[in-house]
Amino acid sequence: MSDLILHHYPTSPFAEKARLMLGFKGLAWRSVLISPIMPKPDLTALTGGYRKTPVLQVGADIYCDTAMIARRLEQEKALPAFLPEGQELTVATFAAWADSVLFQHAVSLVFQPESVAVRFARLPPEAVKAFMADRMALFQGGSATRLSAEQAKHQWPTFMARLEQQLQREEGDYLFGAASLADFAMAHPLWFLKGTPVTSPLVDAYPAIHAWLGRVLGFGHGTYSELSAEDAIAIAKEASPAALPDERFEDLNGLKAGDRVAISAVDYGVDPVQGELVFAGVEALILKRVDERAGEVHVHFPRVGFAVVKQ
Repeated sequence: MSDLILHHYPTSPFAEKARLMLGFKGLAWRSVLISPIMPKPDLTALTGGYRKTPVLQVGADIYCDTAMIARRLEQEKALPAFLPEGQELTVATFAAWADSVLFQHAVSLVFQPESVAVRFARLPPEAVKAFMADRMALFQGGSATRLSAEQAKHQWPTFMARLEQQLQREEGDYLFGAASLADFAMAHPLWFLKGTPVTSPLVDAYPAIHAWLGRVLGFGHGTYSELSAEDAIAIAKEASPAALPDERFEDLNGLKAGDRVAISAVDYGVDPVQGELVFAGVEALILKRVDERAGEVHVHFPRVGFAVVKQ
């Protein structure tokens, strides 16, 4: 069994979601730290251009997007489940909403000038400028638009009041009773807000939310050890991709196995990854590509939220 290798950086909200998912499963993993901004040549050798954080590597299989990472971790260890039986649609739909709508509100609140001044107080001006320019580029060309801080402030109390009410009335300790993917998707934007005293009150003002978030963060990050990017690439090159899923290839737009395609996110971070489409299932797309450094790899994407264009 190949090691689980997470490519991430400490302050990434979605990386925190992945780390908590690993902790929830009680899994051991290897940690490869990457740059928060482009360029990311070592990561690109594995993904072919996908730039979002985090990325999970298992041998020569590369998993992009935390929705895809969650499904791979579910294969690694079935229980406790991210998608409890009978709640698959409810949990997956809620998680997708939190990862998009709620997260975009959190981003706008975190990057308001008062919060930025505190969050980046110890960084040189050049580093702050480079980071902000990278994030501007991240949102170019996709369907997602940056929400103004004013609109985020306007709508935030409604979201928090709804969450507070559900948590007060929920019979269990988590959003749908037992902990699930929904909790981790809701938790990481709030974790992001708690990064500075400017935005932390937007979470801490709600007692039930504050207590629930403590329980979710209490799952921790599992057991991990550091790994260099060079070693991760060497692991990919020495490995072979896992067998394709035993599932029918199906694409309603007429794509077939072996087609040369480009796959990209549709919301933001829309850098395309080119290669050979080898699988299209109900949930996942798999692209085969060959890199001079990493060798032959299979790059996995969720079907939802990604576009496929024949080359």
